[in-house]
Amino acid sequence: MNKVYVVGLGPGGAEFMTASARAALERSDVLCGYTVYVDLVAPLYPEKEQYTTPMTKEIDRCRWALDTARSGKTVAMVCSGDAGVYGMAGPVLQLAEAFPEVEVEVVPGVTAALSGGAALGAPLGHDFCVISLSDLLTPWEQIGKRLECAAMGDFAICLYNPASKKRIDYLQKACDILLRYKDPETVCGWVRNIGREGQSRRLLTLRELRDEALDMFATVFIGSSTTQMTAGWMVTPRGYEKK
Repeated sequence: MNKVYVVGLGPGGAEFMTASARAALERSDVLCGYTVYVDLVAPLYPEKEQYTTPMTKEIDRCRWALDTARSGKTVAMVCSGDAGVYGMAGPVLQLAEAFPEVEVEVVPGVTAALSGGAALGAPLGHDFCVISLSDLLTPWEQIGKRLECAAMGDFAICLYNPASKKRIDYLQKACDILLRYKDPETVCGWVRNIGREGQSRRLLTLRELRDEALDMFATVFIGSSTTQMTAGWMVTPRGYEKK
């Protein structure tokens, strides 16, 4: 079967995968993806062929998946979270035009905004934005503008890739932008290692968040002006209580 499934794995544990993701992996002959993500699911399917590449080899990996599917195999291109949210669905579909004999199916997964949000409570209960602080593919000037616009619009905000060894002060820089428009006491939270061993979380204010030492394994949530900290949960009301 000439087919590529682009599969969102969620946080990585079997219990967080959707039924459609599990079905796609079971139907596939080959597991393909970034080494870390393939390693998450390989123990569940030890009999399947594996093809992995390191970070920065995304286009080569997508082209390999399509070429392998053209030869008659069914390939699962795996991603953490959701394949269409900072994942491989985009590049696979962009390349697919050159492989008309290959069918592509995007299989959704639970992205960190949702799984991390559940760990904190309901931080995204109203309108929200998701912004990555990684400037590997997006200039910081553009990231900063998006942060500014989200803050001006009083959105709840979810930040992916808040910091790394090379971007150690990016969360601080982001908070400085947000603090121009948001109250320093705005309710915030973060979750690290979502759905994996050692998961941790913290609720705090925007002022406190500015000085947090986080990394790529953390997802950060900044509340809107209506977000509350209640009974140990972070909640952004939709407004049902006003009806």
